[in-house]
Parts: sequence; structure tokens; C-alpha cells
Amino acid sequence: MQETRITVAHSPDSDDAFMFFGLASNNVDTGGIIVDQVLSDIETLNRAAFEGKYEVTAVSFHAYAHLADKYALLAHGASMGDNYGPIVVARQDGGPEGVKGSRIAIPGELTTAYLALRLYEPDFDFVVVPFDEIQQAVLDGKAEAGLLIHEGQLTYQDEGLRKIVDLGEWWNERTGGLPLPLGGNIIRRDLGPEMIKKVSKMLHDSIAYALSHRAEAVTYAETFGRGLDRAKTDKFVGMYV
Repeated sequence: MQETRITVAHSPDSDDAFMFFGLASNNVDTGGIIVDQVLSDIETLNRAAFEGKYEVTAVSFHAYAHLADKYALLAHGASMGDNYGPIVVARQDGGPEGVKGSRIAIPGELTTAYLALRLYEPDFDFVVVPFDEIQQAVLDGKAEAGLLIHEGQLTYQDEGLRKIVDLGEWWNERTGGLPLPLGGNIIRRDLGPEMIKKVSKMLHDSIAYALSHRAEAVTYAETFGRGLDRAKTDKFVGMYV
């Protein structure tokens, strides 16, 4: 019998790590499918999806709008901002008007955070910086402001940065209370409906296992949370899982 092997790619952050804990700890029945995990920042994963590089991958919903012909959206593992989301920060207080005309460090042009910022204020310059280096880019003066995703949303104040605007709050107000869809897991359509169904259940079971073994899963996720202590890791998991 031929071995079935797939690669599942996701971001090296605490919420994705939590969701894939069931798989990473070998506590999910994969039905004989061998699962290789690849960790990479979300913009790299977005770009790789355009090449069909991975069978299963996390992507930004902004990117998925251009990938629906090649990939199907899975029902499990999406990240939604419910009156919170990507945050624009700067070294000094400036208010939302500080976005217009500024040079802003962003985590990638295909991220939903970048799309949301463009919808909020289209007039700004940007420089693409790895998501976990954005705070430092602002502190070093390489950018006037930074667009934070992942754990930076909980740690920026500890580094002396100030919030200009929370795009999740803005989106909530603009849409009358709708959550901001940020990212999700997708699967290559060429795997066929039977394999897609198997993988979908596998991801569901991985998240369910983590939620039912939360303490263990948070301990695992904490190793991926740059600058987050256990309490903040648990809070971040609660926000985006």
C-alpha cells in the first residue's frame, strides 16, 4: 500500500501552535496519513500558496481571494478578530490621523492586516518587515509606525509603543458588529474530495484535542509566543483560536 504524506504549513506563533497541538503531540488519528509540519511567517505562506507548494497551509483571507481556484477553504482553524485585530503603533501618541502620509512597517502586502489598513486609510507609504521585527523597526526609526499582527498586539506597550488605531475595533464599528476575518486554513483541490474530508476532520480533531487539554496545549504554545508569558499566551489563544 502506497504511503500517503502531506505537508501542513502554518505560522510559528502561539495560536497556530495551539491549534496544531493535537497533531504535533501525536494525539490525533490521521488515518494512516503521515503529516509533515512546516512553520513559516504568514506572508511567506501566502506567496507559497500561489505556487501550490503545500497541500495544506494557513493563509491570509486577503490572499485566499486570489487562490480559490486552486485551494478550498477548510472549516477549521480560522482566526477572527471580534472587536480587536491588527494594531497600528508608533513611538508617540498621534491618534488615527497619524496613519495618513506615514511610512508604516507592514508584515506583507498579501496579509489581511495590510488590506484592512488600506481600507482604513489608503494614503501611506510602507516597508515590508518580518512580522516579528516590526516593533523593533519602529523603535529604531526605520518606520514611523508599525502594523502589528500575532503576539505584538499584546506586547507593544511593554516596549514603549503607543496605539494609533486598532483595525479590529474600527472594522467592528464600520460593519455594525461583524468580526474581522483574518486568516484560515486551505487545502489543495487536486487532493480530491475524499482526502479533503479526511484532512478536514484531522484538523478539527487537533483543535478539539487542544481545547480539551488546554493546559498542556498552552504550555506547548508558550514556546512559540515571542515575549508572551503563560497568562498572555492563554489570552492570545482565547482571542484567536
